[in-house]
Parts: sequence; structure tokens; C-alpha cells
Amino acid sequence: MFETVIGLEVHVQLNTKSKLFCSCPTSFAAHQNSNTCPTCLALPGALPVVNKEAAIKAMRLANAVNATINEASRFDRKSYFYPDSPSAYQITQFYEPILRDGTLTIDLEDGTQKEIHITEAHLEADAGKNMHEGDHSKVDLNRAGTPLLEIVSAPDMRSADETVAYLKKLHAMVRYLDISDANMQEGSFRCDVNVSIRPKGEERFGTRVEIKNLNSFRFVAQAIAYEVQRQVEAYEDGIYEQEVVQETRLFDVNKGETRSMRGKEEAADYRYFPEPDIRPLVVTEAMKEAARDIPELPDEKVTRYTEELGIKRTDALVITSDKALASYFEAMIEQGAAAKTAVTWLTSELLGRLNKAGLSIEESPVDAETLGTLLSKIADGSVSGKGAKEVLDYMMESDNRDVDAIIDELGLAQVSDDGAILSLIDEILAANPEKVEEYKAGKEKLFGFFVGQTMKASKGSANPAKVNELLKQRLS
Repeated sequence: MFETVIGLEVHVQLNTKSKLFCSCPTSFAAHQNSNTCPTCLALPGALPVVNKEAAIKAMRLANAVNATINEASRFDRKSYFYPDSPSAYQITQFYEPILRDGTLTIDLEDGTQKEIHITEAHLEADAGKNMHEGDHSKVDLNRAGTPLLEIVSAPDMRSADETVAYLKKLHAMVRYLDISDANMQEGSFRCDVNVSIRPKGEERFGTRVEIKNLNSFRFVAQAIAYEVQRQVEAYEDGIYEQEVVQETRLFDVNKGETRSMRGKEEAADYRYFPEPDIRPLVVTEAMKEAARDIPELPDEKVTRYTEELGIKRTDALVITSDKALASYFEAMIEQGAAAKTAVTWLTSELLGRLNKAGLSIEESPVDAETLGTLLSKIADGSVSGKGAKEVLDYMMESDNRDVDAIIDELGLAQVSDDGAILSLIDEILAANPEKVEEYKAGKEKLFGFFVGQTMKASKGSANPAKVNELLKQRLS
């Protein structure tokens, strides 16, 4: 039996308006090489200046994960030559990063929790982008110099499930903190996964393999599964030392397998040395104060939702896993929706329809205020739960958001008038005298028959609670 050991390096693109060392904008979709200047092009004589806002955003994360902020962090040069790095080095923080020693608590599917240690997080400048078209390769340097926060975990994870739980929690946290849009499709949140195996009970780590640039939770899980299987088979076949070497691998998403990219570099290969053009980043009291301005985070919301709103912890975890989803839920509550009803309609009814349509909660055709209004109509008896689902289906395909008008248009108004319902009940009882006698003789299961017949006669428009109440009166 083997134990899997996993550590992560997560690259989070900070959502500052300008780059880390110059004033060029960081907009994603600008024309190639239009967001550049002598500094991010590394032209002779151009000097970098640290973006204070990037440092404050990094410190916000430090406060959120209870990490230690380095009050005088430093920048270093990491030497390597790729076409997308015009300077032939990257400015990063190797020796003295801006934060160290934090923890992130993850929730596992069996209901338990686990703490993952964050060893450090450091600021660094992103590279540009290589584009390959046929026999030609091009370089777009718009992204060069964009601020990244690289968050390094300890090798504390023991499965793909724990790894994905950690990534999802960290992804949610940086969005709650508003330090990154964490758009995985655009590369704003991506990670390198370090994987090794060892026989259970063994203290010494096995040979570590790094899988580079994964930008999907699903791909992370698939890459880990493949790599663990590859290493286990090599161990069992007696060729572990030959097959599993310290190297960098890529994940082929089409084949679902990892393949060798290059031998893994050591620190000496990068020839790190202190960045001579940038003075130490000294944290001021004003910066500390700005970094303390953090919102209610997922764990705090889970506690509030369960203790104050009385919803299940599992439901609270689902809702708080996404900042937009939590905001939608809270807007429904502000509209007057009961918490437990709001949970059901948000997580089952609305999300089910959105998933089917391939839409996110931000793209929902039905806003939180409208859905909250619809739930209030169920609560006051204006429409049945079944009818409300029809209203929601209608709104998913229409621009009409007038709940009352839609209820009337679809003929879904629920009848709560005693006289109208009693008239229907009397007709049902008169048409079924034998069943009435059987019920009065003790066959109480027939009560459901009378309810069903009354609802059928009303074409589903009668208020079920009223039907039950008035039937009991008539049959007694």
C-alpha cells in the first residue's frame, strides 16, 4: 500500500489596474504588445518601481490565512531564457517573501476538516505569452510584468480530493478578498502540482514530480490520478528509480496523461541573486491598515448561516463556495425569503436550470430579488410550489420579471377562498358517498383520495393547506 504526498504552487494573478513594476495596464483582451513600456520590455536604463496595491492585496491574503507578514521583504532575480521573458530573468521573491506560515482549513466530503499549511506566498512578475501558428511563433508581451502572487503549500495533501478541496477553498477566498478575479480560463488562477508516493508508514518522501500549469479542478484531479498510478506501477515493477525522476511534466488533457517536459531545475540552476534595481519592500502602518480591510470570509459565513439562519452545514458549504452564489442567497433573504426555502430554490431549482443551460450564477436570467419575490408568493398562498416552478421556467426564457403578471398570464393563481374550495369539496363528497362512509367507518387512508380529487377538480389551483383544513371539517 502506498501513500500519496501532494504539495501545490498556486499562481494568482492580482487584479491591480497596472503591472507590478510599471504603470502599464493589465487588461486581458488588449491588442498584442499594446500594453508595454521600456520597463516591462526590459529596455536598457528602465527601472522598476513596486506597485504598492499589489503588496496590500498580498497582505490581505496573509491576514485571511493567519500568516506572518514580512515587514521588509525583498526581490530577487531568477535567471532563465525564454522568448516570453524579454529580460532573460524573472523578478520574484526567493529569499524573503512577503508572507510566511499561514493555514487554510478545508472541508472534506466525509464531514471532517483538515488544516493545510501555507509555507509562503511571494510576489513576482508574470511572463508574456508565446503563440504558435503553423511554422511561426509569436510573442505577446502584454502579460509580461503582470503581478502574480505565488502561494506555496506544504506537502500536506494525501489525495486528489484533498487537493481539489484546497484549490476550491483558496479560489473562493481570493475572490471574496477581491484580490483576483481567479478566472481559470484566462489563466488568472493556475497551479503546479508536486506529486510523489511512498510506502505507507515510510517517513522519507519519494521522488517528487512537478506537473505544470493546470487551470482546471477536473484536470488537477485527472493529472494526479494518472501520475500516482504511473509511479505505483513503476514501484511494483521494480523500475521506480529509472522511471520516476525529479522532473517537470505536462498534462495532456486529450489523452488524460502526463508526459515529460524537462528535468526539474534546482535553485542553483536559476542563479538567484538579490534584485539590484529594487530596494526592500518596507510595509508601512498605512499599508497594514489597508490590508486589514477584509470582508466576511467563507468560514465565517458558514458559521453565521448555520447558527443564525438555521440551515444545514452542507448547504452552507455549497452556498459559500462561490462569492456570487453567497451574494445571490443573501439578496434573496433581504427580499424576505425564508432561509431554508431560499436554499432549496437556489441550489436545486435555479442552479439545476442554470447548469442545464450552461450558465453561471452571474449569468442567471432571473435575479435574486425576482426569485425572492416569487418565494414570497408561495409563502402568502398566491401560487403553489408546483406553479412557482412553472413561473421560474417561464422567466428563464422570457424578459418578463413581473411575478404577479406571469402568475395571472399562466393561470396559476392559487385559490384560497373558503367558499370556492368548499363548493368543490361538496361536489367531490356528493359524487363519492360510498367512500365517505368507508372513511367515517375508519378507513382514514381515503383522506388522500379526497384531497387528490379536490386538487384535480381545481386544476391544481386550490391551496393544499386550505383543502386539507376544510376537508377535515366537512368529513368530521
